[in-house]
Amino acid sequence: MPVIIEFLRYYASLLFGTAVAVSFAGMKPTRKNCLVVGFFTIAFFMVQVLCLRTWGMDVTLKLYPLLSHIPVVFFIVLYLKRSWLIALTSMFISFLCCQPARWLGSVAGFVFKSATMDHLGTILISLLTFSLLQNYALESVRHLMDRSVKSCLHFGVMPAFYYLFDQITTVYTNFLYSGSRAAIQFMPFATSAFYFVFALLYYNETQKQSDIQRERDLLDTQFKQAQTELAALLQLQQTSEAYRHDMRHHLAHLQRLAANDQIEGIKEYLQAAQSDMDAITPTRICENETVNLILSAFATKAKQAQVLLTMDAKLPPNLPISDTELCSLLSNALENAIHATEKIPEHNDRQIKLRLYSKNDKLCIDIRNRYLTDPIMYEGMPVSHEQGHGYGTKSMAHIVEKHGGVFQFTVKDGWFIFQATA
Repeated sequence: MPVIIEFLRYYASLLFGTAVAVSFAGMKPTRKNCLVVGFFTIAFFMVQVLCLRTWGMDVTLKLYPLLSHIPVVFFIVLYLKRSWLIALTSMFISFLCCQPARWLGSVAGFVFKSATMDHLGTILISLLTFSLLQNYALESVRHLMDRSVKSCLHFGVMPAFYYLFDQITTVYTNFLYSGSRAAIQFMPFATSAFYFVFALLYYNETQKQSDIQRERDLLDTQFKQAQTELAALLQLQQTSEAYRHDMRHHLAHLQRLAANDQIEGIKEYLQAAQSDMDAITPTRICENETVNLILSAFATKAKQAQVLLTMDAKLPPNLPISDTELCSLLSNALENAIHATEKIPEHNDRQIKLRLYSKNDKLCIDIRNRYLTDPIMYEGMPVSHEQGHGYGTKSMAHIVEKHGGVFQFTVKDGWFIFQATA
């Protein structure tokens, strides 16, 4: 009976390590996969038993990586079609996860002074550990390994080091059991050093991901703002059309005033009507309705900021870029240009020049503006240290690159220039 329990413990350990490794590597728990893993572990367990009976425990322990660990790696690569890096990392982590059951089983055997309790404790702790890993660690481990090669290396280096240290110092040599000072102090030092390096690398990676997420959120906000602005411009256009449609009512009122010889009343009414029409009627700049609405709105903003905005826009009605993206692109560019130009004290120097045209079904943009202080450039992009600024240019670059276009920001002869083809 004790022999059966001992062999059951060894098979449970093999099954546990294999199941953890393939789970971390991404194997789905289907009936087919579970049967394949079961037959795989039984086959290699029989090979281990044969090796034990033929050469004994000492040789079997030295051959154990070839009899268990390497086959698991090949199984993950060949059957699950995963990379060698993920296969090796999964195997190293599963070896690490086997240790709690091993040590707690030894504690149970020591307390009860029974080898059988050692084996039974190992089996029970293995089952409990597997359940905890499946419920609380599986998704996180998969995410870390699949995230990137760099992330997988960061995550797997410590388990790999532990695996190699354990095999070299306890299986192939007795260095750890020699009692030397170096053997006793090396592992705690190495573990602490690895943890320190990992903590720094993980912090840097977290900060990068946090910055990326923050920029993505701001870009999404700007995109939604562009959608809102475009909807407001379209509403303005509809209001203008409705006002023109109601012109007959205005004419009828003017006829009544004229019939009563109320010349002053006619003048006042015409002046008020003209002001209302000017306020809601977009300036006709080009044939493209979206561009016409955007440029008309920014022409008003530039006038209010006392900035001279000259525009030359020759665009077809349809462009290979969505209205919301076009609104975001032009709005960010003109908003930045007005923001930089209105800081110039001399009103005569406040100038913005815009040129839009279509070539080979591509939108070509050239927007240049005067500025007060020299722009700060980094890797071809303008850098702003003002709160809430600097994301507009990133949004512009993202839209252009999304459509396979090219862009550049340059400074020349006192002009800040944005040029793009999308």
